[in-house]
Amino acid sequence: MRTIKGWCPGAHRPMMSGDGLIARIRPRLGRLTTEQVLGLCDISCTHGNGIIDLTSRANLQMRGMVEANHAMVLDRLAALDLLDADPSVEARRNIIATPLWHSGDMTERLHHDIVACLPALPDLPAKMGIALDTGPTPMLGAASADFRFEQGGDGALILRADGSNRGWAIDADDAPQALIEMAHWFCNTGGRMAGRMAHHLLTTPLPPDWETHLARPMTNPLQAGRLNEAQIFGAPFGSLNARALAALVTDTKTTGLRCTPWRLFLLEEAETVADTHGFVTDANDPILRAHACSGAPACASATVETRTIARVLAPKHPKGLHVSGCSKGCAHPRPAPLTLVGDNGAYDLVENGHPWDQPRKRGLSADDLKTIPD
Repeated sequence: MRTIKGWCPGAHRPMMSGDGLIARIRPRLGRLTTEQVLGLCDISCTHGNGIIDLTSRANLQMRGMVEANHAMVLDRLAALDLLDADPSVEARRNIIATPLWHSGDMTERLHHDIVACLPALPDLPAKMGIALDTGPTPMLGAASADFRFEQGGDGALILRADGSNRGWAIDADDAPQALIEMAHWFCNTGGRMAGRMAHHLLTTPLPPDWETHLARPMTNPLQAGRLNEAQIFGAPFGSLNARALAALVTDTKTTGLRCTPWRLFLLEEAETVADTHGFVTDANDPILRAHACSGAPACASATVETRTIARVLAPKHPKGLHVSGCSKGCAHPRPAPLTLVGDNGAYDLVENGHPWDQPRKRGLSADDLKTIPD
């Protein structure tokens, strides 16, 4: 059975793991200036273990922080403008934006207005979030969000409840009030018990006026490689070595970094470099289709090592591989062609399933894994 933590770590409220405290940084619109990236990398190396996670909600998590240094970390994040002064606002600012937004466009304007209305939202479950998928084509359909702002099939701005394929046509100026109204409906109809919008809609229909406009089909997410003046890099397993990232940012002379929910990050106006410092530029590299959590000993829930095994097995299983330190499946809570799950120091094998599904084989050693057929 899968178990889920009821909250996510923030900067004000970090979470303890096997390698120390994890502090989540929520960059506004998913973007950091070069100065902010270099500053965050220095904080990670000085007060953490030099590892930063790129999360499935396009946030960044600094790992390995010592509790005694927490106050100093907050001061430095605040100086970089990477921290909300109010912890309650930080906890509510679960907003993911299309990484292809432009200055002054609808996405940026919506972000400003939605952030301003966050204090007026009711008390929602901690994992609920908002997607601003208002670029030329929607691409955040697989990203975790409950309230989705998109452009409908007829070009109108819609607010779509996750789990429905139709949305509520609204004016951009009315977006904050529409979000507040939908959030109150969720709570007033028992949504807190369901936890997430899509789960709630399985048993509770939306008001008919909120399902009048068909959503546009999702396009494929971004891929590693060149994109006009930008360069998109893949981070194997979503793990960023802070020193390597600082070197890459410096070498490419980029003007800013944009986070994505696909274990990719975009460097704006980036020069091409020969040394990518371990980050991936080939969209066909099988390591980008392999998922692995931090594993043991970094995670207290894990009983096995994960990422070394995943690197070895990824070329043999290019259709998709997931190595999970335990049955929670944090790195990839979805089915995979091949999933290996840690259980009391050994690996269970699940085919075409989730980490918490019934395994086909149990108790495999690391050496046994090398003989798994392609």
